[in-house]
Amino acid sequence: MSGARVLVAGVGNIFLADDAFGPEVIRALDARPLPPGVKVRDFGIRGLDLAYELLDGYDTAVLVDAAPRGHRPGTLSLIEADPPDGTAPPEAHGMDPAKVLALATHLGDGPLPRVLVLACEPQVLPRGDDDIVGGLSAPVRAAVDRAVEALHTMVPVLLADPAATPVLVRPEESARPHTARLPHLAAEGAEDR
Repeated sequence: MSGARVLVAGVGNIFLADDAFGPEVIRALDARPLPPGVKVRDFGIRGLDLAYELLDGYDTAVLVDAAPRGHRPGTLSLIEADPPDGTAPPEAHGMDPAKVLALATHLGDGPLPRVLVLACEPQVLPRGDDDIVGGLSAPVRAAVDRAVEALHTMVPVLLADPAATPVLVRPEESARPHTARLPHLAAEGAEDR
């Protein structure tokens, strides 16, 4: 299929340590742009903006985010999100990916795009009482370039066939493909691709 539309969306808070992974990957893509037909945008913590963007006729959306899954810090995982099943309440504020998908479903009247999450295992996530924790940890900083490389490998596959199953290049970053509900991005709830 030609003419597929792909969204690559960085999500995360730039002031909260490794949670800034998604925005940092989007910034690194400025130096290595993805091909035409791909919209690349840093959504930060603007969940409502992302929900509306998901309704704009994309075939596939790739969310780039930090997600604790029980791996070694800096490990990349590719997760395919199940469509919202009504268990996550829609929320207009914040950037919980499951709630953003629920909100997009609530706002739109058509199907959502296929949603993949390119996740990075964080080393440093702030505690609930932390206001600002600057900078990525060393393993997550090193994963930014690997994520850019992974996107350059995956996106042409998705542009050619939005239903294709892209894999990550490094063996320790790939496993058998499975879908997962986004509220369960922790290690026990989702499988790596």
